[in-house]
Amino acid sequence: MRIALAQIDPTVGDFDGNLALCLRAAEHAADVCADIVLLPELALLGYPPEDLLGKPHFIERSMETVETFASLTPCTALVGFAYRDEGGTFNAAALCRDGAVERVYRKQRLPNYGVFDEERYFEAGCEDVVVEIAGIPCGLSVCEDAWFPEPVARAKELGARVLLNISASPFHVGKGRLRELMLSDRAATNDLWLAYCNATGGQDELVFDGRSAVMARDGGVVARALPFAEDFLVVDIHPETDAAPETRLEPIESPVEEMYDALKLGLRDYIRKNGFSDVVLGLSGGIDSALTAALAADALGAARVHGVLMPSRYSSEGSIADARELVRLTGIDAITIPIEGPFTAFQKSLAPVFGDLPEDVTEENMQARVRGTLLMALSNKFGWLVLATGNKSELSVGYSTLYGDMVGGFAPIKDIFKTKVYDLVRWRNTQGEVIPAATIAKPPSAELRPDQTDQDSLPPYDTLDAILEAYVEQDRSAEEIVGSGQDEATVRRVIRLVDAAEYKRRQGAIGVKITPKAFGKDRRMPLTNRFGG
Repeated sequence: MRIALAQIDPTVGDFDGNLALCLRAAEHAADVCADIVLLPELALLGYPPEDLLGKPHFIERSMETVETFASLTPCTALVGFAYRDEGGTFNAAALCRDGAVERVYRKQRLPNYGVFDEERYFEAGCEDVVVEIAGIPCGLSVCEDAWFPEPVARAKELGARVLLNISASPFHVGKGRLRELMLSDRAATNDLWLAYCNATGGQDELVFDGRSAVMARDGGVVARALPFAEDFLVVDIHPETDAAPETRLEPIESPVEEMYDALKLGLRDYIRKNGFSDVVLGLSGGIDSALTAALAADALGAARVHGVLMPSRYSSEGSIADARELVRLTGIDAITIPIEGPFTAFQKSLAPVFGDLPEDVTEENMQARVRGTLLMALSNKFGWLVLATGNKSELSVGYSTLYGDMVGGFAPIKDIFKTKVYDLVRWRNTQGEVIPAATIAKPPSAELRPDQTDQDSLPPYDTLDAILEAYVEQDRSAEEIVGSGQDEATVRRVIRLVDAAEYKRRQGAIGVKITPKAFGKDRRMPLTNRFGG
């Protein structure tokens, strides 16, 4: 039995474009004489479609499109779509053969945690489906069905010798390894072959990492597709054997490499799928804007990235030189717009109201907001998308200026703690230096007042990130974090900052999710909230 896994990158709501992707994959499968081609979960409408599923004509379009696909596919195919009958709306897989939809499998396990809201949109299926492909009994399943033992075991009881699973499984660091271990265990426990086809690409905050795979009866991985890219994998399965020679095993990336590739793919697809051509970002000479610029250049090409140097009276010569060196190393476009004039004008306008009050964080934020205004003006004039450059550590504790450095349409590194920013920068430079050594070595600073550094306002980043990971990502209490060895006063201060900054984060740009708990869809906290720690 020859199985083709078509690891494609659909776009939510683009029925015509997704249909074309699926038909191209089916034609390729026919060319290589595959017995069946697997296409990802909800491939014909994109994942996740969210409240588009509440529009009856959206579901109708899904069902019309699957019929069109079935009538045109030159190869037997299993494809994801949204299905509606008297029982409700279902996340479904259509077995298309001989010009028609032969069987419909309805997803049984609906994830409703983290980024998933499937119980909001779908009913759960209850029918196990086993069909013959090339004379071999094959069980059908969709994504989460394989994460639970029971659906796989029932398919085996019904005689399946191969399990076919189509998926749109979002990425976070380490999930690829976890997923593969789980699938291998399902195959070995049930003594069946397992073919898993995952989507790839970016959709708003989410990234789908691909890495489609085939597991033999003994749990061994005999084929693995590319990570973070479209791919087409063809595997010959021999159900009577325990294992088979490896077909193609793409390497498993290191955590830092998969982080970088996920950020790059998420940024590229957000720009491409939303019709932008170029991006613009502020260049401070600091490490966050340097990483964002390098990512953008890698994702889009240097010619489509516009860096803006906006020096102030407090900008050091070293930072200006670092920003210029970054421009040289990456090859991106550079624009210089000093902010002294607009900042001085704001001060003069406010002088009658402020009177003799001393300067404080107000004047620091005014400078950041001048920069945000300039970036948005360039965006309006030229149609460039503004990239915000804040990291997860800063956004967690509110060390950022609303309507200032938080301004932007997309924030590529918003789910990256500061310590991981350094890891990513160092890794990227091993692939070819693009970020100046001086940028990596110097203490981080907003440079909004004389001799300022981040550590004037925050704990050292090693300490801060450890507390943030425990509180934000692991939901540990203040007492538990203190019990792990952290200073109590520091822990309680950090928690107060995180809770107080929720209103800022709610107004910030979306960005790529790479951790198990990102701000936004993963972590949803009330703004009005008196529960501390």
